[in-house]
Amino acid sequence: MTTYKVHFENRYILLSREPDRLQKYSLFHKYSTTSELYKLIATFQEDKSIHSVNIYGPDITHIWKLFRIYFSEVQAAGGLVKHTSGRYLFIRKRGKWDLPKGHVDKNETPEECALREVQEECGITGCTIIKPLEPSYHTYTIEGISYLKKTSWFLMDYSGEMIKKPEEREHITEVAWLLPEEIPDIKKDLWLSLTDLIYKHVLTD
Repeated sequence: MTTYKVHFENRYILLSREPDRLQKYSLFHKYSTTSELYKLIATFQEDKSIHSVNIYGPDITHIWKLFRIYFSEVQAAGGLVKHTSGRYLFIRKRGKWDLPKGHVDKNETPEECALREVQEECGITGCTIIKPLEPSYHTYTIEGISYLKKTSWFLMDYSGEMIKKPEEREHITEVAWLLPEEIPDIKKDLWLSLTDLIYKHVLTD
C-alpha cells in the first residue's frame, strides 16, 4: 500500500509518497520530523475547520509507523454482505448508515470476528467470505486518549432471508437491503470512511 487514509469522523489525513494533486486538500505537508508530525496531528484533531491534510514523504513505511505510534491501536472487522438477489446489507447506527462490524476479541481472527458481528448485529447466519477488502482507518478520543481503529473488511455472500429487524441492543435503528443504484441515496448519511470502499466494490462492480 502506498497511501494510508485515516478518518477523523468526516475529515481525514492522507499519507502518501508524493503530494496528491488529484484531490483538493486544506493543507499539504512534507514530512520532516516526528515532533512536527505529532504537532500537526494534534492541531488537526482540535481544529475542525481543517477538512483534510496530505502528509507526504518518500519513506511512507516510516511515516505510517510514526503516525500509528501517536495513537493507541484497536482492531475491528466487518462485512460487506451481498445477497444473491444483488442487494447489499446496510445498518443505521447512531444516526449514520454503516456496515456491520465490531472489535476483534482475544484469540479471534478478523474473519471470525466479521462473521460473528454480522450475525450479532443483523441476525443472519450462513454468510461465506468471498475475499478480503481494503482495511479502513478512523480515529476517536475517549477520556483524553486518542485511538486508531483498523477495520478489516470482507466481502461476503449470503442467500438466506433478508432480515430487516433492527437489533436494538446493538443501537441499530434500521436495516436495509439496497440495490447498487439505491446506495447514492444514503451517501449523505454514510460514514466517509466507508464511501471509498462502497464506491470501489459495489458501484463499479
